Formats: sequence, structure tokens, C-alpha cells
Amino acid sequence: MKLPKIRELIEAIKALIQGPYTSKFPKEPHVAHPNFRGQPKFNDQKCVGCLACEAVCPVYAIAHKDEIDENGKAKRTMIHYTDTCIFCGECEAACIANHEGIKLSNDWDLAFFDRKESYETIEKELQLCEICKAPIACKDHLKWISERIGELEYSSPTLYLSGLNNMGVIDENMMTALKDFGRSDRVKMLCARCRRETTLTTK
Repeated sequence: MKLPKIRELIEAIKALIQGPYTSKFPKEPHVAHPNFRGQPKFNDQKCVGCLACEAVCPVYAIAHKDEIDENGKAKRTMIHYTDTCIFCGECEAACIANHEGIKLSNDWDLAFFDRKESYETIEKELQLCEICKAPIACKDHLKWISERIGELEYSSPTLYLSGLNNMGVIDENMMTALKDFGRSDRVKMLCARCRRETTLTTK
């Protein structure tokens, strides 16, 4: 009979004194290691809705849906599908909001009985083009850009007016004065296509 090695004896004695290595789950909640790659979660306060996370996800576990209601209010719904996610962390690495818009968590117990519950969502307010009504970007994203480029914000009517809108400076009287579909179209919040067309057609 082969005698146990000293290392094996030491490990056996440790197990007798300290108890088993495994956790007592489900009797007691299991606490994952701080570096554990758990479920990525959106941070509604940090996420700017830029879609960088969706662009880099290798398994298409992140998607979005843009909607406009009957009152003209637009929103972008960011969706993370837990059942598809492989917890690789690419979304967090690509996040432009200091990697805090979506972050890996320590949540590991992701069992569910209804697959309809296997996703999470957050909603961000969208800015629409004032001419064609196409989505330009989330308002938080426009604000993020303005904060990064500083004074250069004033070179873009879209960013400039978005900033004024956030401060509550723009009112309906100001917007009504710009509805002559002429030169004033240049000073509106426009998508790239409409910005190009107004530049080429306005004399």
C-alpha cells in the first residue's frame, strides 16, 4: 500500500480543523470571489446609451430598441440578455462612461423558471432630428460629448442647442421662430443626413 505524501497529510489535517472547502449553498448564500465575472449590469445613472457595448458583444447579448410615442417623445431601451451572455467583460471594457455604464457584478445565481425573465433593461431619452425625426443620439450621450470637447461644443448647433435644452433655456417661442425652413434650418438639432442637405441647399 502506497503511503500518503506529507503534503496530502497536511491538507487532510487542515480539512479536519478548518472544515470543507466548498460553501454551504443553498443552506447559506454563497459569496463569490471579488474578481468573479458575474452578470453584467447597466448603471442607469452612468450609461449614456452610446451602443458601444452592443457593438463589441461577441454573442449579441446586448441590443437596443428605439421608440417614439404619440406625443413625439422618444426613448432608447437598452437590453441585456442574461441567458445569452458569456460574461466576457467586453461590454465593460468598451464603455465610454469610464467603464461604469455597464459593469460585471458578483451575481452568479442566475437560475430562472421563465425565460422571459432572463434579461434586464434601462431606458434613455432620445434626441430626434428636428426635420426628419430620425434618432440622433441619447441626450445623455450628447451631454457626454459636450463635456469632453469643451468650447468646441459651440461649433455644433446640435450640441449647443442640446446643452441649452438641458439648462431649460430653450422655450417654444424660440423654436417657433426657427420654423421657416430656410437659413435657420442650419441652427437646429439635426441628424448627419439633414445637416448635410441643409448645408448644400441653403444659400
